[in-house]
Amino acid sequence: MVRWWSFRMWGAHLLGLICVAAATGMGVWQHDAWQERRAAERVDLTEAEPVPLAEVLGPDDPFPAGDVGRPVRLAGTWLPEGTALVTGREDEDGRAGRWVVTPLTVGGPADPAVPVVRGWVPDDTDVADLPAPDPGEAELVGWLQPPEGSGMADDDPSDDVLPQLRIADIVQRVDQDLYGAYVVARAPTQTDAAAGLAPATLDQLPPAGRFTALRNLLYAIEWWVFAAFAGFIWWRYVRDATRLPPAQEAGAGDDPEDAVLSGE
Repeated sequence: MVRWWSFRMWGAHLLGLICVAAATGMGVWQHDAWQERRAAERVDLTEAEPVPLAEVLGPDDPFPAGDVGRPVRLAGTWLPEGTALVTGREDEDGRAGRWVVTPLTVGGPADPAVPVVRGWVPDDTDVADLPAPDPGEAELVGWLQPPEGSGMADDDPSDDVLPQLRIADIVQRVDQDLYGAYVVARAPTQTDAAAGLAPATLDQLPPAGRFTALRNLLYAIEWWVFAAFAGFIWWRYVRDATRLPPAQEAGAGDDPEDAVLSGE
């Protein structure tokens, strides 16, 4: 008879343990992400003292949820070939407009870059009408923001107009790696301001989805349900593998004296 502690059952125990532990861990991770994003919404860092970007985020780091809107300082070289316009940005008067976005290397010309919102222009502005960014090294202060990703489709991927500021769209325009974030410059450079670029503001950010953080919580619950299901499957398998066949179960319940009297 196979017992639950038998050697042949160790594989099932190990597989069940791995599935339950992995699903539980994924659920905890999503739950932590939900709590971090809820906490980030309650903190306004836009008026904090600027800090170097390297103190907050590295080129390959995930976006720190607790630093949304934090002012950062950065210096580097503009990559004008990566310039794009991001639509759907209204000014304080309700006029439709676009953000002018150009990647800026963080360090030398060959170092990873971060997309920077240089300013705001009216909705009928084309990339060809934009001033070229200042040559040489540039220094600026801006608000750190996570990449946008509302799922809006780009009707014409071949042009320089984007419906949202996604890192995946900008990285196709430059040879450098990009940070997993972008920066909204506090003020345009003198060249951009002289050419008519207005300052971009955080009020022009698209409204956050009401259920963005809730989605992480639902993912956590989904993973925990999977963990419970994996535990149930393990329990059923172990129970079925260690159960006696029906004939043996019936025989195990007979009285030995009755079996002798009946001649069995």
